[in-house]
Amino acid sequence: MDERLLELEEQIFELIEHRRFVQLKEVLSEMQPADIAEIFEEAKDKEIPVLFRILPKELAAEVFVEFDSDKQEILVNSFSDMELRQVLDELFMDDAAAIVDEMPATVAKRILKNTDANTRRMINQLLAYPDDSAGSIMTTEYIDLKRNMTVDDALDRIRKIGFDTETIYTCYVIGSRRTLFGTISLRDLLLNSKDAIIGDLMDENIVSAHTLDDKEEVAAMFDRYDMLAIPVVDNEGRLVGIVTVDDAIDVIQEEASEDIEKMAAILPSEKTYLKTGVFETFKSRIPWLLLLMISATFTGAIISSFEAKLAQCIALVAFIPMLMGTGGNSGSQTSVSVIRAISLGDIEFRDMMRVIWKELRVSLIVGVVLGIINFIKLYLVDYLWLKTFDTGAEFGEMLTICLTLVLIVIVAKSLGAVLPMVAKKCGLDPAVMASPLVTTILDAVSLLIYFGIAAVLVL
Repeated sequence: MDERLLELEEQIFELIEHRRFVQLKEVLSEMQPADIAEIFEEAKDKEIPVLFRILPKELAAEVFVEFDSDKQEILVNSFSDMELRQVLDELFMDDAAAIVDEMPATVAKRILKNTDANTRRMINQLLAYPDDSAGSIMTTEYIDLKRNMTVDDALDRIRKIGFDTETIYTCYVIGSRRTLFGTISLRDLLLNSKDAIIGDLMDENIVSAHTLDDKEEVAAMFDRYDMLAIPVVDNEGRLVGIVTVDDAIDVIQEEASEDIEKMAAILPSEKTYLKTGVFETFKSRIPWLLLLMISATFTGAIISSFEAKLAQCIALVAFIPMLMGTGGNSGSQTSVSVIRAISLGDIEFRDMMRVIWKELRVSLIVGVVLGIINFIKLYLVDYLWLKTFDTGAEFGEMLTICLTLVLIVIVAKSLGAVLPMVAKKCGLDPAVMASPLVTTILDAVSLLIYFGIAAVLVL
């Protein structure tokens, strides 16, 4: 919370303490819904219904949407049926559906009971779509126009139904069976003659999504086409809803958080950090840690198999952590870059050879530079100063370490590039191929390369 909000929070809770509700209403009415919700998060549960009732009706509904599901449940349970209907009447359909979806069954049942039949039908329709689809995040409230309308007719329709739609800046031209024929912006309506025909002005080059399209792909379309809303059509090309940019941003944030958790070897969670219980946090972290711990036993097995030979050249053991760490870091750099490019749609599976060719060149340059710098360090610090190496085999040992370093970087960056793309092709989330898994694989590969070169040059 920034300094401005902290000052407002102090002022608001001081007004609450002194029961100065008229002044409190004036302060809250001048604030943004998201800021009010953030401040209300710090209030005691018993104070939230009181504070909420102070807000003007439209602002109250906007703040309600900004609350997390726990606070929404507290409010719903405190509402009378009339208060609940008043809030629901102010919500857009996608927000109402999202709230019902997150509530416990008994609370959701009460919410649906206090909606009219048409609203209830639309909410159930939205909830029927898969959770990761465009249909699950679209709203069914939009401005629809006919091709034979004049601009004047269109503006009249916007004035009539615009208050109940989420956005009026893009209007959708449909036929009698709700087939989508084109779009027209409010700007075009305002700048053209009132007698102009909508069919002559509309843009027939439509960018649309299907109800079952992945919501992450739909969110990416906003960045690609710089749109404020994207129409959603069914199998027959009929307009059934629109996805607005605010919902797209929510999807992007959700997917980014999920990818970060997967990259850190944590099972994704829908709750925030502080609202996730200790046992839930434990359950989200332990599966990957167990898997990585078991897979790390292969590293121990490789070291054990070379134990007798390593006893002849103890100096090589000291550099195992450096080599494994460099391999893991190199692989992680590439995997994160490739995963990011995949999520943005910059690369696809067909680009694999181009990606590998690029990473091979990068890794060769990186590996050679690291190898040269490492050789200088080994000679000046480890050989001349620390006396780490045995006299007679020192240059063979240093050469082994540096050659291994070059090869490990090349292999690491190649695997870091290939594994996420293969995962995506197999229908898996590329994020699972990030840091933890790539590092574990590379630990074993690094040791095999190290001991293989050492067996030729030193052991």
